[in-house]
Amino acid sequence: MPAPKVLISDALSEAAIQIFRDRGIDVDFRPELGKDKEALAAVIGDYDGLAIRSATKVTPKILDQAARLRVVGRAGIGVDNVDVPAATAKGVIVMNTPFGNSITTAEHAIAMMFALARQIPQADASTQAGRWEKNRFMGVELTAKTLGVIGCGNIGAIVADRAIGLKLKVIAYDPFLSPERAREIGVEKVELDGLLARADIITLHVPMTDKTRNILSAEALARTKPGVRIVNCARGGLVDEAALRAALDSGHVAGAAFDVFVEEPAKENPLFGHPNVICTPHLGAATNEAQENVALQVAEQMADYLLSGAITNAINFPSISAEEAPRLRPYVSLADKLGSFLGQLTDAPIKGIRITYEGAVAGMNTRALTSAAVTGVLRPFLADINMVSAPAIARERGIVIDEVKREGGDGDYESVVRITVDAEDMPRDAAGTVFHDGKPRIIEIRSIDIDAAFAPHMLYVRNHDKPGFIGRFGSLLGEAGVNIATFNLGRETEGGNAIAFVAVDGPVGPDVLEKIAEIPQVKRVRAVSF
Repeated sequence: MPAPKVLISDALSEAAIQIFRDRGIDVDFRPELGKDKEALAAVIGDYDGLAIRSATKVTPKILDQAARLRVVGRAGIGVDNVDVPAATAKGVIVMNTPFGNSITTAEHAIAMMFALARQIPQADASTQAGRWEKNRFMGVELTAKTLGVIGCGNIGAIVADRAIGLKLKVIAYDPFLSPERAREIGVEKVELDGLLARADIITLHVPMTDKTRNILSAEALARTKPGVRIVNCARGGLVDEAALRAALDSGHVAGAAFDVFVEEPAKENPLFGHPNVICTPHLGAATNEAQENVALQVAEQMADYLLSGAITNAINFPSISAEEAPRLRPYVSLADKLGSFLGQLTDAPIKGIRITYEGAVAGMNTRALTSAAVTGVLRPFLADINMVSAPAIARERGIVIDEVKREGGDGDYESVVRITVDAEDMPRDAAGTVFHDGKPRIIEIRSIDIDAAFAPHMLYVRNHDKPGFIGRFGSLLGEAGVNIATFNLGRETEGGNAIAFVAVDGPVGPDVLEKIAEIPQVKRVRAVSF
């Protein structure tokens, strides 16, 4: 067979290019194509792999022309420039290098703290302009200050470690951070309100999700300690930029250092022009070491996949071999959907996730299934998580992952996957199976038997098994113009606890959910999506 062929359409180091050549892969280095969509579309059909950074946009149009393409490798963590659903539909694996930039980004955050505390950029500009304004730039010491870390995963933990070495007191807010892990890395775990009230400096290290968007809102900023300084080297949109500008203007916030912005490239921004603001153009990963690390990693990963079928750090597929994929794929989907369902129901910090495999599935390579389950549980909180990184991220946060196998099985199904999420408020559990048509189904929720297929939009309702619920529930959805696709019911006993798991044809708004919650028989309602 001919050697696989890879196109590199962004700047990548010569060492990375040589990895492909040494492994017997035909490689073309054409970095000029990254900014020329038409030219890229014209040639992409000749390649099995595409190695990129951030300049190349892998759009559905590009993928439509990529008849041979098997893998896209992103040298870096962010894949915003890749249409992952479109790639998945085409059977294209999308890989990234999620941990190659961690130290570099953490060091940039520390550098921003120093620059902010001593007004270094402003003092440099003044001095080079010929003004000797020694008395103007009165700074503050970092020693003995309290640093509040929002998000204490891989990068946040590195920042905390460096800050502790600089003699700062470090407090951390992270729903996934266990008390044991907090003690291990030397930080004090606190709730968000406690962090806002105590921190002299706040640094953010969380992904952008619906839960973290504007985590520092106008209301949150109002609860911060007067004179606080804020550093954001994570993602634009974690801080309400207009509200922060107002807090800077009022003097409540003493200063801010931002490397990321809601709109990038940032030509205009509410923070620009304020004398106590430092801005850099998304330089968190911009060091020679980090760029070399991610380039070498993506070359190795792509070569492994193209030559042997091994999958590493895939965004849209678990790490399983090509031989195992056909048999495992429906169970991967089942584990992911079960985990996602439970994750969407869980608001409290998670202590552990237990996955039990019963019957024939217990004899399979369940590592990929466990990764899929953990990914599903954590995805509502961590947007960048994938099936490869999920176990490591769970360990970093002190979440205990248990895997139990019962090959004998007992019951009506050949194979059953059961997931229990142990959260601080209560455990949540669900079980499912794969029918002969290859489609995953949920067969048990909270120990109540039910039989339901997963749908893109669903309503989960816990209720008392009393007359009148179904009629009122259906009427409310009808009045709101929401069409019911399937209506699945289960109950413990007659008149006891019951569950409705209802597929609908579109999203259900919060106003409708509030009305459903007011039905006398309803104990809880939640919209979930798959």
